[in-house]
Amino acid sequence: MILLGSTGSIGVNTLEVAKKFSISVEVLVAGNNIELLNSQIREHNPKTVVIANKDDIHKVNHNSVTCGEEAILRAIEEAQSDLVVNALVGFLGLRPTLKALKMGKKVALANKESLVACGAFIDTAKIQPIDSEHFGLWYLMQNRPVEKMIITASGGAFRDWDIARLESATLEDTQKHPNWSMGQKITIDSATMMNKMFELLEARWLFGEGRYDAIIETKSLIHALIDFKDGSTTAHFAHASMQLPIAFALDGKMQENILPHVDLLKIGSLEFREITTDRYPIWRIKEELLKTPSRGVVVNAANEAAIEKFIAKEIGFMDIAKTVIKAYEKFDTLPKSVDDVFALDEEVRAFIV
Repeated sequence: MILLGSTGSIGVNTLEVAKKFSISVEVLVAGNNIELLNSQIREHNPKTVVIANKDDIHKVNHNSVTCGEEAILRAIEEAQSDLVVNALVGFLGLRPTLKALKMGKKVALANKESLVACGAFIDTAKIQPIDSEHFGLWYLMQNRPVEKMIITASGGAFRDWDIARLESATLEDTQKHPNWSMGQKITIDSATMMNKMFELLEARWLFGEGRYDAIIETKSLIHALIDFKDGSTTAHFAHASMQLPIAFALDGKMQENILPHVDLLKIGSLEFREITTDRYPIWRIKEELLKTPSRGVVVNAANEAAIEKFIAKEIGFMDIAKTVIKAYEKFDTLPKSVDDVFALDEEVRAFIV
């Protein structure tokens, strides 16, 4: 397989599953964590390695190392592997998704931005989602009429904060996720609830038109629910581990045990909460955005630009959502092609700056 984003949490888990199923790794694509990358190279012996920065090439213990976006696209084009696991973070992951699909490869997709920004122009038939929430929905799907699909959220770092404190929340505060450790951007997105907005948009492109919503489940043991039209609801329970959806993406039969079962007697109880607009202002645009999902490119570009400003301490935490909503209200044209998506992305970022 080709693994994009090998040193992130999803990449690390993907390599664990690959080892379990004896799947060879042809290409590793990583960012700046060269020490971890070198240990992955020793264990998995890829043919090709691509990293982010030219200055780090001499640190990588491999005889075929290149850098940058064009090198990623070239590696996908030249590789023999039929499977691309895209665990890159951000809009950077879109072109590799498009390239892999153009080459007729199957994409195990953890890069949210590909579908959020460009879902209207992506054939999802060759995509296997490896987010827990979309995997959960897929797992629950049956040939029965669906009323609504629901995904769950942890609530992020500030789910228990007094709302008045949110204005003064720092970057360090956003990283204190209550349930697990993830990368910097996705943990910020979890705190603003943007992560869940993106997942609803992804679900819309993956499963088609319909009703979608999200609720907070504080223990992150239920990942998805489906309300059927007959009045019944099914839920997907599993311990929070990316290895289960990754395993299904790598081996569709999946007859091995991947996780211990959830012991409900040990859990004792579950708590559910509503996602409210006072704590998560971005939720104001949820319904309208789901009706016009092609506008996801605007929301994604504005969010990435706003997060950069937040990290640089140019704006406060609550300004992230305000910035995104401001851009969303300004840019209401729908992209009519992939080229339009990239052009609109640039235009929105320039507006934020």
